[in-house]
Amino acid sequence: MKRIWIIGAIAAVVVLMGLKLAGNKHKIDEKKKVTIDANVQIPVNVARATMDTLTEKLVKTGTLLPWQEAAVSATAAGNLTRVAFMQGSNVSKGMVMAEVDSRLLQLRLEAAQLQQQKLQRDYERFSVLLKGDATTENNVQDIKYNLDNATNQIAQIKKQLADNQIKAPISGQVTEKRVENGEYVNPGTILANIVDISRLKVDVKVSEQDAYKVHKGQQVNITTDLYPGQTFTGEVLFVNAQGDATHNYQIQISLNNTQAHPLKAGTFVYADFVTSSQRPVLQIPRSALAESLKDPYVYVVEDGKAKRRAITTGKETGANIEVIDGLKEGDEIIVNGQINITDGSAVRIME
Repeated sequence: MKRIWIIGAIAAVVVLMGLKLAGNKHKIDEKKKVTIDANVQIPVNVARATMDTLTEKLVKTGTLLPWQEAAVSATAAGNLTRVAFMQGSNVSKGMVMAEVDSRLLQLRLEAAQLQQQKLQRDYERFSVLLKGDATTENNVQDIKYNLDNATNQIAQIKKQLADNQIKAPISGQVTEKRVENGEYVNPGTILANIVDISRLKVDVKVSEQDAYKVHKGQQVNITTDLYPGQTFTGEVLFVNAQGDATHNYQIQISLNNTQAHPLKAGTFVYADFVTSSQRPVLQIPRSALAESLKDPYVYVVEDGKAKRRAITTGKETGANIEVIDGLKEGDEIIVNGQINITDGSAVRIME
């Protein structure tokens, strides 16, 4: 009984100590709180929403692509008896780059040619005999049938021999070599990759509005940081008739490569579509935005108080941003001090 009493007493002491500590913490937290006076005016800097003429130029960034790119693949199975290229080699379209072992095919071709020659002589001899009624029409037709089969077989073997010569599908430079002499390949095995950069392409995406300003054949000025001051002339190859989910449209541009200023695939470039337009826009400083461009709003000063105003933004022009909806010309927009205010806060404009 005495033991139970002692345990209860200890528990009561612990509870009292906990309540005491909680009460002290509450008092400390209350002392830490900053008393906010709703009548205190928060100093802010403002700027006015102004109308200005916006000059728009259509300049897009992109990466140079090869004019043509192709994989060199085998069309027949066998061991490679010759590999006539290296990584970095320049090849011409139709050039034999490798050969598959053709010795058995060559023997089959010689046998088929001998058979064809024999059947040709038999056909000529039996045709003469037929005229003298010394043989039958069926015998002549059988020989002719066998002769045609031999001719077809020769054509098939020659096609197989041609397939054993693996040729370059395009002209260009070998950028990757995957096989060596003596390796066994199957139909479809990739031997090498070739790129043609005698001309180059640039793929860029433009907005729905800009897509209607660009047309096939239009001149485009291409520049790159690698050649400062040098401009390459490009031409619009096509404008995609269908936009993507974000209403952007693909535009492909072509340009010639030059020996004076050689370009490589993968180079970063700027595409200037040599078009511009001017229109009046309402602008405010970019620093006035209290949130990101996904959910933009600003604070407008009205009767000495900050009023939160949701806005719709347009294009950015340097330190300014276009406002499509939510403001009017002359509105005083807070550009500094937004972090200390909420909707309805009293403010004082600093000069």
